Amino acid sequence: MFYISDGYIDGLIGEDLQLMDLTTMSMGIEEAPGLVECFPKRECVLAGVEEAARIFERCGARAEVLKPSGTRAEARGICLRARGTAGRLHACYKLAQNVMEYSSGIATRTAEMAAAARAVNPAVHVAVTRKHFPGAKALSLKAALAGGASLHRLGLSDSILAFDQHRIFADDFIALIPKMAAAFPEKKIEAEAESPEEAMGYLRAGIDMVQCERFAPAELAAFVKEAKAEFPRAVIAAAGGINAANAAEYAATGVDVLVTSWVYFGKPEDIKMKFSRA
Repeated sequence: MFYISDGYIDGLIGEDLQLMDLTTMSMGIEEAPGLVECFPKRECVLAGVEEAARIFERCGARAEVLKPSGTRAEARGICLRARGTAGRLHACYKLAQNVMEYSSGIATRTAEMAAAARAVNPAVHVAVTRKHFPGAKALSLKAALAGGASLHRLGLSDSILAFDQHRIFADDFIALIPKMAAAFPEKKIEAEAESPEEAMGYLRAGIDMVQCERFAPAELAAFVKEAKAEFPRAVIAAAGGINAANAAEYAATGVDVLVTSWVYFGKPEDIKMKFSRA
């Protein structure tokens, strides 16, 4: 269950459909019955299928999900069918295709990165950031979840994470850590650290989680060993430039979380929309 409102779906439709489809109107084919079958051209992890179905349905077609988001689909395996008039199908099929292609691209990259990391550290989490394209939060996060990620941060209101950009306004950030914890006792307190010494200082001040920014793998492994010996309940995350190619190396350091934005940026999957007359 991942909530995406009808208003969001309608907004996507409105960007493209606007008032009418001049091509189908000019051809006089609006009422001709048709069928669209949707399938990936290569093996991938699907995402956005339910949203694509809702797009068809909001335009008056009937949609059937055959392979839901999170499914690893083989090439040419049909994941979605939509039935309706040519006018209703053409009103939204390209939008439905775009949603599935971009979402499945994110899901597939996420699954690739998670598999590489968990091959050496089965307990590690791959957590996605809020550095997605503006306006695409819901689709991006759902796609990452479909690929096996967890969510690092939904936004500014769900977690406390102090970066250097925050700390420059504090005379003594170390002294603020217990005050931050007292102000929001139900929230974990996290801070980004740029060196092992800085990270250990935060842990000794009572912080719950440190995000190690661009530590070299060997440096990170040594820090994790030291930190876990003194603070076994602390959560240690690695961030900065982590992707499918180096995920295994970073996971092998023993960190709890790999924080990444990499999955958002890459080629969409290729989803074929095959039309036929009913």
